[in-house]
Amino acid sequence: MDFSDDVINTLEGQLDDLDPETRRLAFDALWRESAHSEIPLPPLTDWLNLHCHSFFSFNGYGYSPLGIVWRARKNGLFAVGLVDFDVLDGVSEFLYGCSCLGLKGGAGFETRVYIPEFADREINSPGEPGISYHMGMGFIPGMVNQPDVIENLAKTAQNRTREVTRRVNEHISEISLDFEREVLPMTPAGNATERHVCAAYEKKSRVFWPDSASRARWWAGKLGVDEQTALSAVDNPPAMQALIRSKLMKKGGPGYIVSEPDAFPSLQTVNAFTLANGAIPTMTFLDGTSAGEQALDELMDLMQASGVIAANIIPDRNWNYRDPEVRSRKAALMRDFLAKAQKRVMPVFAGTEMNAHGQRFVDDFTAPEMAEHHEQFKQGAWFLHAHTALQIRDGMGFHSDWVRSYLPLNDKRVAFYTEAGRKLPPLAHPDLQAFHREMTPSDILRILEQRAG
Repeated sequence: MDFSDDVINTLEGQLDDLDPETRRLAFDALWRESAHSEIPLPPLTDWLNLHCHSFFSFNGYGYSPLGIVWRARKNGLFAVGLVDFDVLDGVSEFLYGCSCLGLKGGAGFETRVYIPEFADREINSPGEPGISYHMGMGFIPGMVNQPDVIENLAKTAQNRTREVTRRVNEHISEISLDFEREVLPMTPAGNATERHVCAAYEKKSRVFWPDSASRARWWAGKLGVDEQTALSAVDNPPAMQALIRSKLMKKGGPGYIVSEPDAFPSLQTVNAFTLANGAIPTMTFLDGTSAGEQALDELMDLMQASGVIAANIIPDRNWNYRDPEVRSRKAALMRDFLAKAQKRVMPVFAGTEMNAHGQRFVDDFTAPEMAEHHEQFKQGAWFLHAHTALQIRDGMGFHSDWVRSYLPLNDKRVAFYTEAGRKLPPLAHPDLQAFHREMTPSDILRILEQRAG
């Protein structure tokens, strides 16, 4: 087969098809030909992105898990991570892609939890005291333990999205949506989000008002903005969708739903589910400006006491600002958080989200604010990779009885998985067959040293 640019472009488009067989066939064609050098790929760098949302929740570019892995390899990333909201649907195909293309990686989910100790303080969910974004990372393919927990997360999220849509429909009845017919088909597994709904509204408005000026005039009235503001966004779908969401679904909008504590699972419930599946409970850090994140030691003490092992950060939110004063202040808050995580021996998973169009695929590690922490971010990738690879092969992940018997102390255990991840080959590599439960961590590191030599 002649792999011309047109053929490659067609296959890359099929990577994001909602049909799993279509995207799997496209991916297999691409990686096999790249393995035969028919499709040239760049050398791997030491760049990474451990926080990629896929279209199983929402990706601003419509990328599937396989689409993310392929693009990560084309960008020379050595490690990549999948994080979808309230579902684990993409874990298997994501890790399959990593193993084929020789990438280190891990996968998990993100949700929101209620923390009563911070009931009067905003943490990292703007305008919602006591609510915190929270993650579980390092899941592997296979049967999920306590499936009712993840199923309830998805069901609760879907009920909320349906209610938001119902409320907004009343406000913009001219283009009201049929949730089943016009929203759910936009997703591969029925996990529609507010962002899907906004995209559906924006698309439908184009049908009713093909003329940009007329469409902008209508939106201006419905969104409560001046006509020029609407006109500047109306022909830019991502910008228009963001405007719709901010004015109709966020606080003060007709679709906004007040977040009651009982609408979210507890921190303990989500951590217990994560641990029951051998994965890593992970706290998240926004930017250090909220009342909750200003009490960072208190928050991190609580998190670690609940079973949290690692932390997540979206670095771009913590330094990438034009205003030098804001940039300096945010970078200092990020530096403080990362120093506290390091002191507490908490691996840090860093990356961009891509849950909105315009967000970069990978952080700029040449920026001084990123270069300063690059080694710490690489260590987080190594840790996640070792946990995932060893858990897949022999059930020897971070929480296994095997490692607990050899390394009962958290700092020694984290150090082992970090070093093992630096040396371990990509997922599902045949070399992993040499690892057995009777081997000690030092045995594994010695073998890896010999192979590296």
